[in-house]
Amino acid sequence: MIKVLLIDDDVQIQELVRFNLEKDGVAVLTASNGEQGLDLAMREKPDLIILDLTLPVMDGYDLCKLLRAENDTADIPIIILSARDDVADKVVGLELGADDYITKPFSPRELSARIKARLREGQRRNDLSNGPLRWGTLEIVQESYIATIASKPLNLTVKEFELLVLFVVNPCQVFSREYLIQKVWGYLSSTDSRTLDVHISHLRNKLKALGPVLDSVRGVGYLFARRD
Repeated sequence: MIKVLLIDDDVQIQELVRFNLEKDGVAVLTASNGEQGLDLAMREKPDLIILDLTLPVMDGYDLCKLLRAENDTADIPIIILSARDDVADKVVGLELGADDYITKPFSPRELSARIKARLREGQRRNDLSNGPLRWGTLEIVQESYIATIASKPLNLTVKEFELLVLFVVNPCQVFSREYLIQKVWGYLSSTDSRTLDVHISHLRNKLKALGPVLDSVRGVGYLFARRD
């Protein structure tokens, strides 16, 4: 059974998240302050942590930093769930190691979908960590930052390479521009959407030998999928 740790001092939020996740068969642990949350995370090793930023005893920023510093919790996906919606707060949270950021008030269905996406991403990463990624004649060696099509090097920039890995590990999944920016560049800014589009355009040109596999989804973002 999937085990999720929710660290939030709002009892109503705890009850709302527990009710909706338990319907999907997810076991939910709760903590009401940062110190208790750290202790539960170390003892229980949850599959995912949902973390508020405004917490008693120890705030969410310090807790996120500690979770990423400990070997036992460093790889656990963290979703920040906070009423703070300033770009600066999101930037700091993501730079400290959070995998996603959702603002309150939130949709329980969206939270559930984000949890599933983060868990799928982690599982795919684990499944593929022992060898190169492949998609048709495309081969990616992550450790060496090498990508080839039919043994011919693609000569990708670092950001193009990171985008390609994210797409290949998650085929047929639509990614928003915001998500791609935060995952690859590590910050959020509406002015960076053009930078992303330019990188996508260059990557699409370099993947021409595979066919039209990198698609735009109007008003949403991009996805990678083979068209047979």
